[in-house]
Amino acid sequence: MTEKVAVPGEFDRVARSYDLLSALNPGYTKHLRWSAERMELPEGARILDLCCGTGLSTEALKRAYPSAVITGLDASAGMLESARDKADLADVTWLLGNAMDPAAAGAHGPYDGVLMAYGIRNVPDPDLCLERVRRLLVSGGTLCLHEYSVAGSLWSKLVWNLVTMGIVIPLGLLFARTTTIFRYLRRSVLDFDSVGELEERMRKAGFTEVRSKTMVGWQRGIVHSFLAKS
Repeated sequence: MTEKVAVPGEFDRVARSYDLLSALNPGYTKHLRWSAERMELPEGARILDLCCGTGLSTEALKRAYPSAVITGLDASAGMLESARDKADLADVTWLLGNAMDPAAAGAHGPYDGVLMAYGIRNVPDPDLCLERVRRLLVSGGTLCLHEYSVAGSLWSKLVWNLVTMGIVIPLGLLFARTTTIFRYLRRSVLDFDSVGELEERMRKAGFTEVRSKTMVGWQRGIVHSFLAKS
């Protein structure tokens, strides 16, 4: 079972080293950009970056949609502080709040698109979260869950274990002086939905045109863009 940790608090602890650790992950920013582009949003779109972290996913949205009006929401004050420091994101609206209820934090929408990178796996009730996110979208709006999913593949689970135990956790100790959030990351991904299960969860929440696309490199079959329409 997934080790219980206070996720926002642990992200506060690693906020200042998060971008450096992400940069050591081949394809991290490129894959975020792919998920953003796969949303195929119109010019001037209103976008919610849910679980925006330090703003790496927000930067991906900004590059894909330069004229978009973007709101970033995260539960970690430390991560948001790092996001606010990014000069290229000066026009983004930042909200501190719980992804389980974005509207309560001021994310009222309606939005043309919602990107949720590495977030749905961490909420206590993914089904309720998805239902609430759908209500924030315009009719025909796009949701993209940029997320790990390895449960349906023995090969993907093997690669995930090798990378996290051999690289991610040791680097977390070296740069962030903690392994708690990285051990949680490893276990939570192993315990999370398969690709088919998450797609079905999205359909049950009322989304249509549900489909998924994976990445390349070592993250093929591990990181995916889960796309759907409201």
